[in-house]
Amino acid sequence: MSMTITFLGHSGFLLSDGTWTVAIDPFLTGNPRAVHKPEEITCTHIALTHGHADHMGDTVALAQANDATVIGAFEIANFVAEQGVKSTEPGNPGGKIELPFGWIAFTQAFHSSSFQGRYMGMPCGLVISLGGEVFYHAGDTGLFSDMTLIGEIYKPSVAALPIGDRYTMGPELATRAAEMIKPRTAIPIHYGTFPPLVQSAEKFTPQGVDVRELKPGDSWIVS
Repeated sequence: MSMTITFLGHSGFLLSDGTWTVAIDPFLTGNPRAVHKPEEITCTHIALTHGHADHMGDTVALAQANDATVIGAFEIANFVAEQGVKSTEPGNPGGKIELPFGWIAFTQAFHSSSFQGRYMGMPCGLVISLGGEVFYHAGDTGLFSDMTLIGEIYKPSVAALPIGDRYTMGPELATRAAEMIKPRTAIPIHYGTFPPLVQSAEKFTPQGVDVRELKPGDSWIVS
């Protein structure tokens, strides 16, 4: 079993085991670093960390085009259903949803969450079990000490951590986060997309954790 990780740019990913494909925070339209167009994306599920436009992105269009199930906070699930998405799986921090490929658990994240002036529930991190691997997407968040517990409980092999500063952790705090979570590999995200964000990952240097910096469009097989 294996998991193929494709980076969509900013905070977006595709995770696939060859049968099931989960799109995470698919922000493509309006993303200056994206190399994929929405019509090029095929997925069975879409998982969202929170409701900001640079994470909700092309969710509704992708869900409708692929007949995909959208997984996110209760308020996000309600919103996309109103937009015509037929299948949703709502959750909240602390919960876990069993799915055909494995499961998705919601963790806390310290941020905000709204879309078009509407409250979108609690921001979340996502822990995704697929292809025999566990992937932790921290979402947009500051550093918090319970990241140690997330590492102990879920034992993710890969963690995607925001390093862009201003709205999330910067690279120094994300370094501490990676050392607390202790994945085999950490992927820096949410940086270099827009000028207010840190443009480089050079200061993201966790000890004992391999750092894999992906460019939009890059794929990597974890096995």
